[in-house]
Amino acid sequence: MVLVGSILFAFYSLAIAVAWAMFGQNNTILAIAILGSVVLVGFQYKVGKWAALRSVGAEDMPEQQYAQIHQFVEGVSRDMGMEKPRLMIANMGVPNAFAVGRRGNGTVVVSRELIQILDREELNGVLAHELAHIDNRDVVMMVLGQGIASVVGIIAQYVVLFTGDNDLADFFLAIVVGNLVQFFVMLFVLAISRYREYVADSDAKGVIGRGDPLARALEKIQQGNQRSQNDRLDENVSALCIFGSSKGVLAKLVSTHPPVEERIRRLRS
Repeated sequence: MVLVGSILFAFYSLAIAVAWAMFGQNNTILAIAILGSVVLVGFQYKVGKWAALRSVGAEDMPEQQYAQIHQFVEGVSRDMGMEKPRLMIANMGVPNAFAVGRRGNGTVVVSRELIQILDREELNGVLAHELAHIDNRDVVMMVLGQGIASVVGIIAQYVVLFTGDNDLADFFLAIVVGNLVQFFVMLFVLAISRYREYVADSDAKGVIGRGDPLARALEKIQQGNQRSQNDRLDENVSALCIFGSSKGVLAKLVSTHPPVEERIRRLRS
């Protein structure tokens, strides 16, 4: 994570260095660029969490009705040395789960469909996976990466505008260049996301003692998603979920999750 953070900081530093070279004589513009980037990341974090929970209609998970889930999460959180995350439940239309927030202020959302199809050991594997994401600060890192990608893209647009004739052609060129630069940085961020899924799987395997329960859960989740005729899952929420399907080279390149088959193979190896 230190390496990941260093590389993301390098992207950000490069963007600010370019901004300094372009606007260094105007400290006001540079200050606005730096302050705006910080505000943008904070805004994405706060609004993203709220939007994710709202989009699936998440509700607090009753402790009396789901006592075993609460007890398991409390025990694992204690072993991880972090505060127990808020547990919520939702009708997603598909069997799935996702985590948002950070250590000390995390939330785990589980779909009712997931609880219905998994046995206790399999569900514990999924819960351990989501708790690992919070413990490893993966959600915060993803938001930070997306924010840096946006900042780099915006600065690239301004560089094109201020180095050209500032006419209509430069305006459209700036949009194209900004999107391409942002896409390049996001490829790196998405690669981080896929790697962190393997790490969360490995951590969950360590929590429950073996990988087969989580592997079975992934198989059931994959089958449940394929059978679903009412996939109401928001695209942004889908990126947070434990399951993500991708076919084709380009789809895998821009996916937040690695192939399920490879995750299952690693869990059972």
